[in-house]
Amino acid sequence: MRSLSREIRACTLCAERFAATATGHEPRPVVWFRKGPGLLIAGQAPGMRVHESGRPFTDRSGERLRQWMDIDETAFYDRDRVAIVPMAFCFPGYDSKGSDLPPPPICANTWRVRVMRYLRPRLTLLVGGHAIKWHLGQGNVTETVRGWRDHAPAVFPLPHPSWRNTAWLRKNPWFEAELLPALREAVAAELAR
Repeated sequence: MRSLSREIRACTLCAERFAATATGHEPRPVVWFRKGPGLLIAGQAPGMRVHESGRPFTDRSGERLRQWMDIDETAFYDRDRVAIVPMAFCFPGYDSKGSDLPPPPICANTWRVRVMRYLRPRLTLLVGGHAIKWHLGQGNVTETVRGWRDHAPAVFPLPHPSWRNTAWLRKNPWFEAELLPALREAVAAELAR
């Protein structure tokens, strides 16, 4: 596992791609997993703040995700209990309009199967459309999240916790009323093991 983590941290497959973005940055893979945690957070890709900090979800999305899970930062960042594995380990950059670029598929194609072989989580949170599609083969976020009971209690598909999804959350009150209590119960049970 240490070897795999080192390999990912040294990855430069997307160097030319990132240099050509509006941010013109270098790869900085954010690796936050060890073998053995019971909880996997399968995310999308680091944002600029995460790229700078080297720690996943060190932004408002992370605050909202921790609120959804009802856990504090200490539990969230405990690598012995929680693995955070995005679809792309590096910040993909911004497009010319300042929007986040999607996770480059080459990252998941190169690393994801190998990482998943090592991780044997009992509970998986699929955060956002890219993670939902890779893990469940389903692309419609709203429909997949609405059907969360089909996957629970081992898997919870979630929308991305970005502030950009605040309108989605308002339009779908069932998410907070029905899914979040079940998610919080599952997370608490897993972390209490």
